[in-house]
Amino acid sequence: MSVQPRASRSASREPPRPPAGAPPLWRLLGHCADAVAAVQAGRSLTDALEACPPAVRPGTQALSFAVMRRLGLARRLRALLVPRAPAPWVDGLLLSALALACGDEYSPHTLVDQAVDAAKRGAKPASGMVNAVLRRFLREREALLAKAEQDPEARWNHPRWWIDQVKQDWPEHWQALLQANQQPGPMVLRVNRRHGSRDHYLERLREAGQSAIPVLDDGLLLAQPVPVHQLPGFAQGDVSVQDTSAQRAAKLLLQALGPDIQPGTRVLDACSAPGGKTAHLLEAADLALLALDADATRLRRVDETLQRLNLPATTQATTRTADAADTATWWDGRPFDAILLDAPCSGSGIVRRHPDARWLRRATDIPALADTQDRLLDALWPLLAPGGHLLYCTCSLFKQEGEQRIDAFLQRQPQATRLPAPGHLLPVVEYPEPERATTGSPAESAGPRDPGDGFYYALLSKPATR
Repeated sequence: MSVQPRASRSASREPPRPPAGAPPLWRLLGHCADAVAAVQAGRSLTDALEACPPAVRPGTQALSFAVMRRLGLARRLRALLVPRAPAPWVDGLLLSALALACGDEYSPHTLVDQAVDAAKRGAKPASGMVNAVLRRFLREREALLAKAEQDPEARWNHPRWWIDQVKQDWPEHWQALLQANQQPGPMVLRVNRRHGSRDHYLERLREAGQSAIPVLDDGLLLAQPVPVHQLPGFAQGDVSVQDTSAQRAAKLLLQALGPDIQPGTRVLDACSAPGGKTAHLLEAADLALLALDADATRLRRVDETLQRLNLPATTQATTRTADAADTATWWDGRPFDAILLDAPCSGSGIVRRHPDARWLRRATDIPALADTQDRLLDALWPLLAPGGHLLYCTCSLFKQEGEQRIDAFLQRQPQATRLPAPGHLLPVVEYPEPERATTGSPAESAGPRDPGDGFYYALLSKPATR
């Protein structure tokens, strides 16, 4: 796979130029500086954007996403121009302006003028420094870029440890994987089959002037992303937004249960928030499903999702705040026929949708997360009924959170049987159906469709009682 030089400078397919009537650029840059400063301090971009006033949130999100995708380059440029980091907000403003100046969303001089206006309103004493730094960048642009991109973090816009890990795990795909994270993922829908067929919903989309192609059993990949309120029947629960890779979970687990799933089959979704996989399982079968999550705030999103889809009225669904690994606090002693363990992970497979994730994680996080994944696997396996199935998944590219975890688990539980499942799914490789078996290596490219986010799936079966 070829990689274009200076991939870090490629423009986003989500151009942040605000529409007519939107807030002025200087105001958006000020809020973007807040968001970037929050990420620099270790807080998530999602939380930072929630603090934005509603009127400026969409424009700020578009700007901040573009900045996150070029933050490695912007950091290096700022270090070359201002070796001593300024105050956090001023630093956030400089990083935002430098990142956007490396794209083609705005004319350079407009960007400089608006950044200076933002500085005058947010940190007036620093406005002269902001003006001088940005104008120097415009004068020396090519020389500064050439020097900055000698640093791998600037060239690839990922932390060096992350680059090294992807290179180690996927030596044939590492450049394409890093480059893929610089582009936003497409919008994929999941049709609620309890409310109607996918073909019928596709017709409704066409009547609304939107085009899509079918993916998997319930999915539709939109040609262009749209706000959810423009989706026919979204508020009524006719459709949800869920990436292709995430939609594989329900299919894998329900296929393992067999063609004749009995109503009331007991299923545990051990780490359920925000609830997309929970809902998909309940849309597809009449299950007695318990959805756990250790975070009560995130669990409320599961409840909201199930209410929007009208699933509690048609299924036996229960949600509960609990640490799934601390089984003594929540388990009633009755075994589960199936368990979905969507384990906490680095999120390294969904960076194109969460571009700040790469800057928030540290290399030391991965072993700690692997310990959590092992703890959950070991705690939940005894809760599985004889002949039952456990589906382990993470939205991670790193083998330490995927194949290595299952290899280690099978050493501890040699009686477990591994069944066909995708293994590692990479967002640069299309996977043919039917899904491949237990190997952890990616399949060859099979077409132009978006392959979905980076994920890992392993399906395990417990021996039946003789």
